[in-house]
Amino acid sequence: MHSWKAWGLLLGVSLAAGPAFAQDAETLRKELDQMKKQFEQLKGEYQKAIDQMSERLNRVESRPQQAITQPVAPVIAQVPPASAPAAPSTPSVGDLLRPREPFSLYGARGKGQILFDIGVFGDFIGDFSDKSTPAFQPLATFPSQAQRVFAREIEIGVWGAVDPYARAYVIIEAGEEFDPTNRTSEFGVELAEAAGTITALPWGFQDKFGLMRNRFGFLNEYHDHDLPQPDRPAVLVNFFGQEGLTETGNELTWVPNLPFYLEGLFGIFNGDNEVAFGSASFRSPLFTGRFRTFLDFDAFGAFLFGASVAAGTTSQNLSNTIFNFEAKYKLTPEGWSRPLLTVAGEFLQAWRSNLVTQTSIDPETGDLIERSVKQKTSPLGFYVYAQVQPFRRWLGGVRYDNSEYLQFAGRQWAVEPYIAFQPSDFLRFRLAYKYTHFNAQASANLGGPTGAQNLSEVLLQATFLLGAHPSHPF
Repeated sequence: MHSWKAWGLLLGVSLAAGPAFAQDAETLRKELDQMKKQFEQLKGEYQKAIDQMSERLNRVESRPQQAITQPVAPVIAQVPPASAPAAPSTPSVGDLLRPREPFSLYGARGKGQILFDIGVFGDFIGDFSDKSTPAFQPLATFPSQAQRVFAREIEIGVWGAVDPYARAYVIIEAGEEFDPTNRTSEFGVELAEAAGTITALPWGFQDKFGLMRNRFGFLNEYHDHDLPQPDRPAVLVNFFGQEGLTETGNELTWVPNLPFYLEGLFGIFNGDNEVAFGSASFRSPLFTGRFRTFLDFDAFGAFLFGASVAAGTTSQNLSNTIFNFEAKYKLTPEGWSRPLLTVAGEFLQAWRSNLVTQTSIDPETGDLIERSVKQKTSPLGFYVYAQVQPFRRWLGGVRYDNSEYLQFAGRQWAVEPYIAFQPSDFLRFRLAYKYTHFNAQASANLGGPTGAQNLSEVLLQATFLLGAHPSHPF
């Protein structure tokens, strides 16, 4: 009897549990189906992400200009680059004339096309002083163009990628040359720069060769239309001439892979500059070197500083070494596209030997004897300027110059406040007032009147650009 009861109880439990087991199986089957759907969906999303990354990689590899971008300190672009086209196509005339960064058209080329960027720059200056007599003309900022408006610089620049491993540029420059004696003017055309850069060297090296504005200090590499004021600082003119230090040779640049930015540079050149050097031969070459670093303090601004050296010989086979220290600070508030405050300056010190003529009287014959003797000099000079730009189209500042001369004794100093109006990134107007003091030695050696002299000038500048224009470091 008990046995039959046990079997009955077991059968009842089984019948009751059957639907529960069936229900659990159905639940598991639904969860499994849901997991399969989620897996398929996840797999599709991963595949889509992989396809997108592969497409981006193909686009990057098909644009060699990305591989030849020169590593430089953080820059503030003066001209915004044009938007890259979705697919390679032949650029229109509007594309060629639109302001942009150099090398941007290379990425828009079609199959079998080799495109380069072209930029045209125009820079016009007016120099008006309070003393317009011919005696004061040698003291003017632009001596041969005093009391005139003239085309200081008309440039045509061409930039292009030679191949994925090198790039090159050529700049042809024209400017008005005025003869105050005959009151005639003419335009002179010359090759301003023509250089190539090998960008695919290992360990952060790049090699630049050809005719170039030397990267000595801060402003020497700037063309006249890119200067922060209408004129070049006096110390750069007195040490290198109105054209600056432009040489033919080779520059090797090194940017090591470090947690902070550091740039090293070594160059060897002919030494053609007549004011500072003049050997004009690799038998007595000009050597240059520079180190530069950059520090970013976020909300407190950014700081760039460096040191340069140029060592060579003069046309008289005498040594000349020039040391430079540069510093620049920019404060750009959060959300601003332009710096509110810029402070910059350079200090130059030279160690140079000059030949001077000494006269004496022969005690026996009474004749006048002249002889050339070597005299060591150490002229120095500096400039510093501060600039504010509280509005997008308006900015202003002031520059102070204080400089001696390389080839003769004397000193000058100047104060130059200025204001600029920029309707766009491609058009600019400047107005500056410049007060300069020359001591007696400086005035006499420059060909001015006897004694210390003061000169007040009003400088006007109008600049435009078409097409491509390179950004400048910081």
